[in-house]
Amino acid sequence: MTDLDTLLLGHADLAKAAKMLQSGQLVAFPTETVYGLGADARNGTAVAAIYAAKGRPSFNPLIVHVASMEKAEALAHFDHDARALAQAFWPGPLSLVLPLKDGHGLSSLVTAGLDTVAIRMPAQPLARDLLALADCPVAAPSANPSGQISPTTAAHVLAGLSGRIDAVLDDGPCDVGVESTIVATIPVRLLRPGGLPVEALNAALGSPIAEDTNPDTPSAPGQLVSHYAPNARVALNQTDGAFMLGFGAIDGQLNLSPSGDLHEAAANLFAMLRQMDGLASDTDTIHVAPIPTTGLGLAINDRLTRAAAPRSG
Repeated sequence: MTDLDTLLLGHADLAKAAKMLQSGQLVAFPTETVYGLGADARNGTAVAAIYAAKGRPSFNPLIVHVASMEKAEALAHFDHDARALAQAFWPGPLSLVLPLKDGHGLSSLVTAGLDTVAIRMPAQPLARDLLALADCPVAAPSANPSGQISPTTAAHVLAGLSGRIDAVLDDGPCDVGVESTIVATIPVRLLRPGGLPVEALNAALGSPIAEDTNPDTPSAPGQLVSHYAPNARVALNQTDGAFMLGFGAIDGQLNLSPSGDLHEAAANLFAMLRQMDGLASDTDTIHVAPIPTTGLGLAINDRLTRAAAPRSG
């Protein structure tokens, strides 16, 4: 591909985007969390193209996006807990890892050879319209080179993947700004904190959810130790520095939320990391102010911890 091959699409091009997915092409699209890089999850060649475009390890499974509960139930088994969570939080920023049904039709590349699949029903209106028109399960990791900062605008997608994918469907910035919370069932456990606060899960389940975030055997996206990383190094829980990303009363070149609002901070996180990375060189360190670990702060700290982790190679 060349840069000219990546089309920038809008609302008027929704039917075109759906047909592109049906024909095996890669289309990035907005969700309420981040922009996803979509392909027909039944088409092994298209799914392989996702891995190639992102440079993504093939053992890292993908989330399948669906338009309805009926579509989800055609792919996986829902036990009582999974059904309760889906009813409480779908559509929304929650992905459920569930046992695959026989005859599911998904490419084995989507599940990384596992007998489970991560499924989500996004709440973003354009995403839901796209999924309904395409009428197929859509595998869609974040639309960025693997391990780098996730995209929350169409411009972020093009900055990382222009020339590697077929189209980007633009609907402005994402509302939530961090990826979905991922929960597995049988037994219920948290695989990745995200856009749905853990406190909401605990309230729905009636007890604290257990955690299982082992990076050595990822059963869901975003469990690798080094992930969401800018080119510059990242240091956490800092109060000053030459390249300072602030929060609340601790200010810097940029501030995730001067008022200390975790929702605002989550929505700004990836965009501001990108901006800070543009200010710093590869040998500089981005200093990040302390973020509370309650509510969406848990997901923010998870992403920052992975961004700050030692890099391989």
